[in-house]
Amino acid sequence: MAPYCVLAARLRHALNSGVRRYHVAPVLCQRAKVAMSHFEPNEYINYEKLEKNINIVRKRLDRPLTLSEKIVYGHLDDPAKQEIERGKTYLRLRPDRVAMQDATAQMAMLQFISSGLPKVAVPSTIHCDHLIEAQAGGEKDLQRAKDINQEVYNFLSTAGAKYGVGFWKPGSGIIHQIILENYSYPGVMLIGTDSHTPNGGGLGGICIGVGGADAVDVMAGIPWELKCPKVIGVKLTGKLSGWTSPKDVILKVAGILTVKGGTGAIIEYHGPGVDSISCTGMATICNMGAEIGATTSIFPYNDRMKKYLGKTGRADIATLADEFKQHLVPDSGCQYDQVIEINLSELKPHINGPFTPDLAHPVSDIGAVAEKEGWPVDIRVGLIGSCTNSSYEDMGRSAAVAKQALAHGLKCKSKFTITPGSEQIRATIERDGYAKILREVGGLVLANACGPCIGQWDRKDIKKGEKNTIVTSYNRNFTGRNDANPETHAFVTSPEIVTALSIAGTLKFNPETDYLTGADGKKFKLEAPDADELPKLEFDPGQDTYQYPPKDGSGQHVDVSPTSQRLQLLEPFDKWDGKDLEDMLILIKVKGKCTTDHISAAGPWLKFRGHLDNISNNLLIGAINIENGKANSVRNALTQEFGPVPDTARYYKKMGVKWAVVGDENYGEGSSREHAALEPRHLGGRVIITKSFARIHETNLKKQGLLPLTFADPADYNKIHPVDKLSIVGLKDFAPGKPLKCIIKHPNGSQETIMLNHTFNESQIEWFQAGSALNRMKELQQKSS
Repeated sequence: MAPYCVLAARLRHALNSGVRRYHVAPVLCQRAKVAMSHFEPNEYINYEKLEKNINIVRKRLDRPLTLSEKIVYGHLDDPAKQEIERGKTYLRLRPDRVAMQDATAQMAMLQFISSGLPKVAVPSTIHCDHLIEAQAGGEKDLQRAKDINQEVYNFLSTAGAKYGVGFWKPGSGIIHQIILENYSYPGVMLIGTDSHTPNGGGLGGICIGVGGADAVDVMAGIPWELKCPKVIGVKLTGKLSGWTSPKDVILKVAGILTVKGGTGAIIEYHGPGVDSISCTGMATICNMGAEIGATTSIFPYNDRMKKYLGKTGRADIATLADEFKQHLVPDSGCQYDQVIEINLSELKPHINGPFTPDLAHPVSDIGAVAEKEGWPVDIRVGLIGSCTNSSYEDMGRSAAVAKQALAHGLKCKSKFTITPGSEQIRATIERDGYAKILREVGGLVLANACGPCIGQWDRKDIKKGEKNTIVTSYNRNFTGRNDANPETHAFVTSPEIVTALSIAGTLKFNPETDYLTGADGKKFKLEAPDADELPKLEFDPGQDTYQYPPKDGSGQHVDVSPTSQRLQLLEPFDKWDGKDLEDMLILIKVKGKCTTDHISAAGPWLKFRGHLDNISNNLLIGAINIENGKANSVRNALTQEFGPVPDTARYYKKMGVKWAVVGDENYGEGSSREHAALEPRHLGGRVIITKSFARIHETNLKKQGLLPLTFADPADYNKIHPVDKLSIVGLKDFAPGKPLKCIIKHPNGSQETIMLNHTFNESQIEWFQAGSALNRMKELQQKSS
């Protein structure tokens, strides 16, 4: 579609060449209105406002801007007055849209219902991808999920209809692939209730993972708060080739920055190497930026994005983005807080793990490392797909590897599963023959859903406690994440490497140099895979799985049965009583890594994501107690008996005793799941004290009225013992930047005082005082009415 100014110019030229003269209305010189998505034809991209805000901020700061700064500052609520300092000030932002996956959408919509508002203020969607368990294969697993989760799906469907939220039915695909195909675009600011929302950065958007309470703020039309991110630049030179894939870029970056190296920062990729990466490859890199704690990740707008937009039916967005391209790339001379340089021509295929996504190894080394460390080298299962690597290109490259093995009479030695990222991907790889090849090599095609990546895997080939190795193209490999077995050694790599290793059946195989033996006894070497980044024909959309919200949903009824075991309406948390928190017991002092999987496990617990009391029975059951080195075994300070963490918390709550948790580094790493904050609050927790927090979890704790505090001196972690009592002093004078005192009372009667830092601003202090951010929202609504 040509811009209106071009059309107007042509019209003037034609008319001026004739005798008659016509007036061309000024409105024709306005740029064309382009919808954000064809599912929302009346919601338009507003690059003019982005441009206006950028110009205001550029004049104020008087310096070149990074791309991420342009888009973030371009969405400021008040660009003229907002204080802006990277890593320090809190920004008030106006995101363009919200996306929620079904496991987190339940609590987000329950909170929105509690707000009393009639309709969402920005375009919002719900995506049913988390509740489908991998068991027998795609169609059977999908039908089983629909039967088991009918109550939850009905709730989400009717809540979406009532409050104006689009609903993607089960089987549609994984939220992040759906967003990339339909909703992300260059310059968008999107927040999603899933930590891998940054996937949309592959299309040049600022897409940030948040908890449900943050989503409620945006859906309620309230400015959303985010600490002004630092910007880490990753300069890419050279060109990807051979077995090296986009996944290897982020696996390398994870090895450099570690799981917390990106905390508080946006990772901005730039440089000449960017153009050698497909749009979906860029999305893969941005997606797994969550594993290094980054706020989000982003790539500059380029022709690869333009090509993808065109292929997914959004050429009009690409045309509009071309007009505003100067705002969709970084300024020349912009400054980054840190710069990493990677030569793609020298980058080798990587495989990271086990048990943490930042333990990076070249594929060529992993066999020897595994033997040295005592990790099983035989691969039991290879799994490709997930929100990170389930694009058409990913499936094509895996099929290219499989096709070579089949030509030599080989199939996978390991079990092999394939998860399409969306119904569109599934239908297209079926049409183009990729799915057939992957089945022939021994693969099982699963439903279009998250599946084993998030622990939704009814695994039968091993017993719990059996030591084994799996390789995946997923993003996370925390202990027990995929199959609830703490002895499963999970490694993450690219889909094509997973396929090659599954054919060989061992970590000791390096496809770049090693040979396989065909069915005829002859040796052969796999060639590096080559596949189209996009289908030659148009994408096959497959089945229609989208439910539009009605224009008026006010008459829609939303069912939540008072006897339901899956859903529970929320009661407001109690307000702060105006006093210091004195003599709190320590529920648990956590030793080592404590992710959101440790705090609020997924897998079989996903079915309770809409029922706060039921899901609270998994509180901290995976965390290691420093007192005895065990999981889910803590001392009850009132009875002196050891028991499960949730039971102990419930006992304290029953007795009216406040309690705290003491944690280690990067506490709350991983998922955006706010249940890891809701559960301790529901069971009587008041304070979480750690050496450091993961960004999303710290915000989630604040939103629910808890106090996330950090040791001013990390060594003070060693001064607190599980049998101590803690008092937080100074809450009456609670203020931004002002440390709080913690008095540690030891059982022998002695005590000592340590200092605790916090990152609360004024409005977040009001959340604490009101009992939660939702309580504070209601207070403000009552005042305004």
